[in-house]
Amino acid sequence: MERERSAVSLLRFSKVICGLQSRLGASLQSNQMMNANRVLLFFVFVPLIASAQTRAAPDFQITKISKNLISTPQFAYTGGQSYQTNQRDRWLQVEVEFVAAPELTDELMFKYYILFNGNLLTGEVTHLNIPAGREKRSVMYVPPRALDRFANNRPITENSCQNIAVQIVQQDAVKTEASLNRAQPQWFTALTKVSGFLLNKDQTPFAPLYWDRYEQIKTAH
Repeated sequence: MERERSAVSLLRFSKVICGLQSRLGASLQSNQMMNANRVLLFFVFVPLIASAQTRAAPDFQITKISKNLISTPQFAYTGGQSYQTNQRDRWLQVEVEFVAAPELTDELMFKYYILFNGNLLTGEVTHLNIPAGREKRSVMYVPPRALDRFANNRPITENSCQNIAVQIVQQDAVKTEASLNRAQPQWFTALTKVSGFLLNKDQTPFAPLYWDRYEQIKTAH
């Protein structure tokens, strides 16, 4: 009897040991699976996060487009006959504010598309030596005679300018695009373009004003 009891106890102990080993093995296997999953998630999500961060930081970004009807500036001149400018005439001024991420950019072209009274007026200006920073600016003008021509005898107001799109182009590649009013990207491609009526700042009487507000303009040769 004593031997039978010992055998039964030994059998029970052996079952307990086997159960513990089975649980320990399952726990180790589970931990190994968890570690493997963590490694897999690391290699899957880290590149995605890095890619998203890269996409979120473009080289150039347009942050604001504004339009204003302004009068011709007046200058005092004492070296000869002076003439009064017509203060009833209005210029359409389109100003673009943008961010530049590269430390220094040699050249950037800004393409302007101004929808005025159903006419798409186009022009471009190239800026030089643009350092990195925020609140960089470019500007373009529509002169009074051009506004009169395309207004078709209607009163000229800011609402006569229906929308504006601006593209930043570097080495023939469009880096970014924005519109004054919400619209489909490149909405202007379906319209007939009218060129030759937009003037950059250096081509206007505003040339000597606010010299440090706008980026340097590349002169035509």
